[in-house]
Amino acid sequence: MTLSRGSLFDPELVTDLIDKVKGKSSLAILSKQEAIPFDGTTQFVFSMDSEIDVVAENGKKSHGGVSIAPVRMVPIKVEYGARVSDEFIYSSDERKIDIVKGFNEGYAKKLARGIDLMAFHGINPRSGTASTVIGENNFDSKVTQTVDFLQTDPDTNIEAAVAMIQGEKGKITGLAADTAFSAALAAMRTGGDTNIRLFPELAWGANPGSINGLAADINDTVAGGTNDVAIIGDFANYFQWGFAKEITLEVIKYGDPDNSGQDLKGYNQVYLRSETFLGWGILDENSFARIIKPAGGE
Repeated sequence: MTLSRGSLFDPELVTDLIDKVKGKSSLAILSKQEAIPFDGTTQFVFSMDSEIDVVAENGKKSHGGVSIAPVRMVPIKVEYGARVSDEFIYSSDERKIDIVKGFNEGYAKKLARGIDLMAFHGINPRSGTASTVIGENNFDSKVTQTVDFLQTDPDTNIEAAVAMIQGEKGKITGLAADTAFSAALAAMRTGGDTNIRLFPELAWGANPGSINGLAADINDTVAGGTNDVAIIGDFANYFQWGFAKEITLEVIKYGDPDNSGQDLKGYNQVYLRSETFLGWGILDENSFARIIKPAGGE
């Protein structure tokens, strides 16, 4: 296997990468995944303004009305690189494949976490600060329906968030929760003589995949350094994300590509760098609600 600048991941590795991301990102677990064209795509959200109309025989038909809201999803570039020994260059093909598979495994975890941090909060995952490239294309900026987190009764928080969404004619398909929120749910008990757990499936930090029959994922990316503790809504229909299909893998042999001050040749190293284009869109912000820590704490 000969790798050079600009080589592409093997299609099998791309599939493996996407599958791993889908298993580790809360957004990928709860929503749909589609490939996004390199130049971006536009999704149209149709809103029917009226109900269906009963028409008598030979009766007059009336206008129902429709609203169309376009949501533009343009892939943005993300990258990750790592130094490895220049043994990589001289290794057997099998050894090179093992190294690339290992890099692919680690990169998938970083992409999965990065998708959540970018789409939930609009931050650059590496710096932890707001990204001008992402702008307002994130839940924290777009989803204005919020409920203050009550640690002693998080179940009531969920019910209040559900009522908000249903009040906007939306439905609930998933819950993404921070560990602080799942711990608060796990601590809830019936009281009295029995005093049994209300949510035993969450005990001991478990991530069961569903709570009360609702698809759910527990992940610290939901907070991501912000006041969010849970986001609930229609992830299956109103959040979409995806990769552009081609993912590059460069093997850089010379220079200082990570600006570390250490020349690759001087340290007998090569640099593996992968770049990926990915994008997402929140198609209807009223189909979501955020549960947040109130200002100044509970």
